[in-house]
Parts: sequence; structure tokens; C-alpha cells
Amino acid sequence: MSKRIEHDFLGEKEIPQDVYYGIQTLRALENFHITGIPLKVEPIFVKSLGYVKKAAAMANRDLGVLDKNIAEYIIKASDRVISGEFDNQFLSDLIQGGAGTSVNMNANEVIANVALEMMGKQKGEYEFCHPNNHVNCSQSTNDAYPTAFRIALILKLTAYKEELGKLADAFDTKGKEFQNVLKMGRTQLQDAVPMSLGDEFHAFAINLKEELSRVDSSKRLIAEINMGATAIGTRVNAPEGYAELVTQYLCEVTGLDLKLAENLIEATNDTGAYVQLSGVLKRTAVKVSKICNDLRLLSSGPRAGLNEINLPPMQPGSSIMPGKVNPVIPEVVNQTAYYVIGADLTVTMAAEAGQLQLNVMEPVISFSLFTAITYMGNACRTLREKCILGITANAEHTKQMVMNSIGIVTQLNPILGYEKSASIAREALETGKSVHDIAVKEKKLITQEKWDEIFTFDNMIRPQFINR
Repeated sequence: MSKRIEHDFLGEKEIPQDVYYGIQTLRALENFHITGIPLKVEPIFVKSLGYVKKAAAMANRDLGVLDKNIAEYIIKASDRVISGEFDNQFLSDLIQGGAGTSVNMNANEVIANVALEMMGKQKGEYEFCHPNNHVNCSQSTNDAYPTAFRIALILKLTAYKEELGKLADAFDTKGKEFQNVLKMGRTQLQDAVPMSLGDEFHAFAINLKEELSRVDSSKRLIAEINMGATAIGTRVNAPEGYAELVTQYLCEVTGLDLKLAENLIEATNDTGAYVQLSGVLKRTAVKVSKICNDLRLLSSGPRAGLNEINLPPMQPGSSIMPGKVNPVIPEVVNQTAYYVIGADLTVTMAAEAGQLQLNVMEPVISFSLFTAITYMGNACRTLREKCILGITANAEHTKQMVMNSIGIVTQLNPILGYEKSASIAREALETGKSVHDIAVKEKKLITQEKWDEIFTFDNMIRPQFINR
């Protein structure tokens, strides 16, 4: 295989002639064997790096600090990166030292070498288009990396929000389907008062729909960028007006409503928006996991559990117990939620670890947020497609449990008072008799007509106060 020689201030290295990355990317490949997950696994991040380099070249061209001919080749090369044509050249490990310098240089080198080929030059002939002098013109890793990261987050959140919304809608659909299914509500795993299974599922939907607005709030925070800050926010090596112009071009090429931070020094060292977003993802994960716990309880049995609903059977549940089917989809979503909750702690600690004018821990923040968003989106889709849409209700069984429950005695409180109602409950518990038989037939505390008025389906799921 033919090779080319590239150099940096540490020395020289041989680079395979067929690759588009250069010496600094090669050093990253040699140094960072951490996750085994290369940058190309997050193609939206690669695309976002392309957006940043394109907008920078456009601004530098207009401000006269970059030769127009070189700028046009960088713009065209960036477009090819944005299209995904060179994703396989982005190989830096997602967790790395250097505050993301290796990722930034991976982009600079690939775009420079693509531009060189388009010029009719050989890869590595950097005198015609240099990764640092030209592609990275008016930039630092400390503004280019976080800006690309934020753009990628917004794009990923758009797809994630869609999956979360579909999951909420699926619960709403089931809520309508189960609206006339009577069941016993429970508190502390004990019988409480009757309700509709539909209302239970509608509550799941509303619980998740609340999170959609939280995602939007986080996206607005993430949309504030520090492009043009260069090293620490003082705009060193950037021409007058560059920060504003490159932000304008970024809005144009991405179609996003990005905002230049008011104070670039503050924006360069602050990672609070990532903590906020991570907290939103954690909050949603907790909610989804709690719902999965409920689904597992409601479907427990089938003969020695609650057995109120049936989850679609997805696979045999045991290597030793024939006929056993486990709630594997809620289980896998539970486990995904645990990962996202743990990733939030990683983001929190990494954000706290910032020192002075820069937080060098952004690579682990990006890894944590990218994976958390991806995993939660996958979990929402899996839960909807493989579980929620196929749930059925055991309506007769749930009704029998309600009418045989001691919990319905609560609705006699306004008529009989707490003491008499408690006495009925105690006797029912001790003897196994129904509340109905004790209150109506034996003690004759209320008439059958009054019982029927109290315990209509509508009054049990939408209780109206009924006096004596």
C-alpha cells in the first residue's frame, strides 16, 4: 500500500495514501483506545462538523481572510462531508483527551484532502489547502467542536422528540380503547378505589407529553453557540465581525435558529445547557421506567398475578419452564432508563470538572448525551411498536376484582360514615364476604336501590358526591 509522509511539530508519520485523514487523526487513533466507538457512528456529528467548516469558509471568504478560490473548494468539500460521503474517514474515538481537538482535526484533515483532490492535487499537499491555516481559519477547537456538538444535539433531539411523541400518542390511543374497562386503582400496592383502565393509560400519555415541552426548552438553550470565540472567548485570530457572520451562515446552511452567545468568554467555559438537557433526559427515563414497572405489574400472572392486561408475547420466557412468557420489552426499556440515569451523573461530573476558561471534558459529555438520546429514542420506539400497540385488557376479570374488593367501601363513607364503613371493611376482610352482602343484605345499612345508584360504572370512574 502506498503511503505519504505528513508532519506536525512532534515529528513525521507515514499515512496510507488512500485515506483522507492526516497525521493528527492518526495520533488520535494510536492514543485513544477507550470506547471502540468511532466518530462515524454518530453521522449527525460528522454532518454538523461539515456545517461548521462550510460556514467558517463562507465567512472567512467574505471578510477577505481566506483566498476565495481555496474557500470555494473548502465549501464544496464540506458539502460532500455533510452528504455523508466521507463518514468512514471519521475514526477518532468519541471519548478522548484534548477537549475534542482530535475530532476537530479529523474534520480539518478530511476536508483539506478532499478539497486538494478536487483541485487536482495530491492528498497531503497542504501548501495548497492546509487543515489548520485554511480549513480551521478563524477557529479553535474550543468554538468549532462545541458548536458542531450543539448542532448535532438539536438534530438528534428532533428525531428523539418525534419518537417520544409517538409513544405518548400510543398510550392515548389505548386510553380511548380501554375507557370503559373498570378496574381497581391501587396505592402502596393495596386496593384503593375504582377507576377506568383508560384513565390509567391516558395518565401515562399526559405524563410523557409533559416531557415534549421540556425537550423544546432544552433545545433553545443548546441553540446558543460560541462560534467565533476561538480559544477562550476573546476572538483571538478572528477578524472583526466574523462571529456574527459565521453564525448567520450557520443558520442558513443548517436551517436552525442558532444564536450567538452574548458573552463568548462565559459561553466557552459554561456547560450548563448540557446539564439541563441531561436532566431532562433523566427525568423522561425515570417516567418511562416507572410506566414499564406498572405494565409489568398489571400484566403479572397470568393466573397468580394481577392479570389486568396482556402484553403481546414476544419470545419464550424460560429455558426450563414451558409456556412462560416474560415482559421482555418493558424489561429492556427499564434497563435503558438505568443507563440514561447513569449517563446524567457522568454529564454532571464532567460539567463540574471544568477549569478556568475551558471545560476539557466535553468529549465524554458528547458521548453521554449522544448515547442517551439514541438509546431513549430506540427505547420509545421499541416500547410502542413491540408492546403498547398490542396490549389487550381482561375486562371481565378487572370488573370482578373491583366488585369483590374491599376498597369500594370508600364510596360508602359519605352515607354511612367512616366508622361503619371501616367495620364493614374489617368484617369483609375477616370473613371473605363481599362489601355488598354485608352492607345491603346482612346489616341492611343501605338499600339495593341506593347501592345501585352509588356503584354505577360512571360514578365509580367519575365519582359524584352522593349523600344520604
